[in-house]
Amino acid sequence: MSLGVLNNINAIYAENNLNNSNNSLSNVLQQLSSGSKINSGADDAAGLSLVNGLNANSMALTQSKTNAQEGVGLLQVADGALSQVTNLLNRAVTLATEASNGTLTGTQFTAANQEYQSILSEINNIGSTTTYNQTQVFGAGTVGIYTGDSSSKSASLNNLTIDTLTSTSVGDTSGAMAYNTGTNVFFDLSNGAASTGNAQLTDTLASTTLTIAYKNSDGSTGSVTTNAATTVNGLIAAINGSGRGITATFTTAAAAGDAGGGTDTGIMISGNVSNTANPTVAGLQKVTLAGGGNDTSISETGAGTFTNDANGGIATISYTAGVGANLTTNNLSSQASAEASLTVLNAAISDVAAQDGYIGAQINTLNAVSSVLSTQQTNMTSASNAVEATDYASATSNMSKYEILSQTGISALAQANSLQQEVTKLLQ
Repeated sequence: MSLGVLNNINAIYAENNLNNSNNSLSNVLQQLSSGSKINSGADDAAGLSLVNGLNANSMALTQSKTNAQEGVGLLQVADGALSQVTNLLNRAVTLATEASNGTLTGTQFTAANQEYQSILSEINNIGSTTTYNQTQVFGAGTVGIYTGDSSSKSASLNNLTIDTLTSTSVGDTSGAMAYNTGTNVFFDLSNGAASTGNAQLTDTLASTTLTIAYKNSDGSTGSVTTNAATTVNGLIAAINGSGRGITATFTTAAAAGDAGGGTDTGIMISGNVSNTANPTVAGLQKVTLAGGGNDTSISETGAGTFTNDANGGIATISYTAGVGANLTTNNLSSQASAEASLTVLNAAISDVAAQDGYIGAQINTLNAVSSVLSTQQTNMTSASNAVEATDYASATSNMSKYEILSQTGISALAQANSLQQEVTKLLQ
């Protein structure tokens, strides 16, 4: 290579390599000091996107565990209250058994009945004053416990229903559990301009014809038309008995996944259902009511038609409460009344046990959910750590390499500059 002073090519090579070594060394030092090998999109754009998503999932799962435990706390408060109600009912049974004996005087019957009425008052008091987070526990409606990892595919809603507790409705019998996998349609029965309240199971309907249009796997279509009945409860029975493999339950719009409907009550239809006018996907079916569906018993007119709202894909566990025992129709004022009261009190104890059984089952369910979420969150963190965390063995090895390259680069640059100065010796 000829000697010249116009451009020091060797120095340029040395400078470029030195800059690259310094940049690499700086990057390694950042990884070592931060503990993360991805500190910007330039380090690994795809990896950064994955890590951010996994971290969001992990945070949502952490909060979901808290949500589940808060639900357990609510249920445990109800469980404790029902334990006290059972103790009161056991005392009432003792009084009724005592009053069933014909040896008592009129004054003693009066005293027994006064204590019995006091027990009923205390049951009313427990039902109205038992609270969780300043909210009434019994009869507060549906309490949705949301869990998930922030993605629409993993969302789950456990709709807890703790029925009213009064002396006219003690416990819960014939309640029904329901589960849908996130595909459902909600018929809003409280959606009218003149509505004065939410629909009830016993409310009457203007429409009595139910039509289910469906599309088969081979592309052919068909429909089933039935007489739906004239009440909300009758309509639910007609849908469940349609033979189309779909399930109808009475619930609120929010519980069905239709946040826009809020506390409106109606019918959630779960299964292979669609909210489109005509099913376009094989297996999906559309449920409609001929002639609209005004709920006449709550003063809806004109605009009070059924609306089809698709659920957002949230898997939902729901419960429809039954009816509890009525203790106010009996007293202990006589031997005959006391004997009749024993039958009702035994039914009340059974109903309280049934309601407590539901509550206990949901406590176990939420604890199981919390355990699953904990495992899932641990695995999410592990996956994120595998992508993001600095491998210190590799990073320290690279640091040593780039420190040596930086030092040799400086020496090479000095040598390149020194070599060009040899030209001056030719001029002497």
